[in-house]
Amino acid sequence: MAVVVLVGTLDTKGLEYGWLRERLLEQGVEVVVVDAGVIGAPRSHADVPRAEVARAAGADLERLRAEGDRGAAVTTMARGAAEIVLRLYAEGRLHGVLAIGGSGGTSLATRAMRALPLGVPKVMVSSMASGDVSPYIGSADITMMYSVVDIAGVNRLSAPILANAVDAVAAMARGFAAASGSRAVRPADLGRRGSNGEDGRPGGVGGAFGEDDGDARPLIAASMAGVTTPGVDAARGWLTERGYEVLVFHASGTGGRTLESLADQRLFAGVLDLTLCELADDLCGGILTAGPDRLLAAGRRGVPQVVSPGALDMVKFGPLDTVPARVRDRDVRVHNPSISVVRTTPQECAELGRRVAAKLREATGPTAVCLPLRGLSTLGAPGQPYHDPATDGVLFDALRDGLRGSSVDVVEIDAHINEPSFAHAAADLLHRMVTTL
Repeated sequence: MAVVVLVGTLDTKGLEYGWLRERLLEQGVEVVVVDAGVIGAPRSHADVPRAEVARAAGADLERLRAEGDRGAAVTTMARGAAEIVLRLYAEGRLHGVLAIGGSGGTSLATRAMRALPLGVPKVMVSSMASGDVSPYIGSADITMMYSVVDIAGVNRLSAPILANAVDAVAAMARGFAAASGSRAVRPADLGRRGSNGEDGRPGGVGGAFGEDDGDARPLIAASMAGVTTPGVDAARGWLTERGYEVLVFHASGTGGRTLESLADQRLFAGVLDLTLCELADDLCGGILTAGPDRLLAAGRRGVPQVVSPGALDMVKFGPLDTVPARVRDRDVRVHNPSISVVRTTPQECAELGRRVAAKLREATGPTAVCLPLRGLSTLGAPGQPYHDPATDGVLFDALRDGLRGSSVDVVEIDAHINEPSFAHAAADLLHRMVTTL
């Protein structure tokens, strides 16, 4: 029987991987789940637990947890996952690999995929797949599928995409197993660069919202990055309990552009825009900008929106050795092997506040800004390296000044952006906007 290996972090994507596992079993293939998570508790079944993955990399899981360095943990678990999949392949227990994720999950899983010989089926469903995927693919034969929305729950839009990925890898794995691995190749020099795949334009969106799908729940768009995931997840859960379906868009440049495009089509009842790091990249020359039109569509179309300056405490660049010399004297952190981040300065925060305020002043529908007074990201939480109340205060002051006299409400919340109290307050505010229209 063909065996498909799932590689992912079951603390953040456990429910989604559980969904994939069940669909693969329905396809008649065996499934092996490899958990490469570190921090939170696994949320679904793992055949290869995280401690075993850490050991395969020569590391101790508890020490990784204690150190609290996300970049180092992702790098270590990626190395361990590569060792695990190679072992499974050598044992004849791997005929295909499937993974899902954002920037961190994609970096981790594709590192494992690149370790496998050419010809072994490899499918990566990623919110990063519409941009430059060369850091993830390298010279490997990885099939990248753009997830359109971020990997945060299974919903009307993501379900058919994930189902296509399941169908594809199951068929590939059966064909590979039937050929007894003869299609795998091990050239001595894999120096060729892989193809970037699709042209980046989302397709088939209309079909995901078919009139006969029987789901009448109002749609909410939310923006999220790894550094705002706990807060956005809490807000998503709160809204889901109240009858909404929440589509999460990864703030990866492509994700922000997709959110704007769909908002411009009035597909959403409301927008919960808690993650604006793409604007910092646009201002400071980062690699994940969504362009100058980010944060305009919902306001232009009169769609209720609640906005927060989440993750404006950082700019994202590529791998550490590609960070521009002009910012290397700042506090540079490794987010994952493909992404490095740099703390924004007071001057940049002032300009970002002015830009956000100017965009929101143009809104024609209900609009509010929620200010998380205790920090803007996981790195900006109290005790973390980017926690800087004075610099955050410059951003907040610029927002207050820029919105003074406008119809935009400014709500100050004495909490960190990832605290449930902040998330629930922002979600409740959007809910009240939507239901009073």
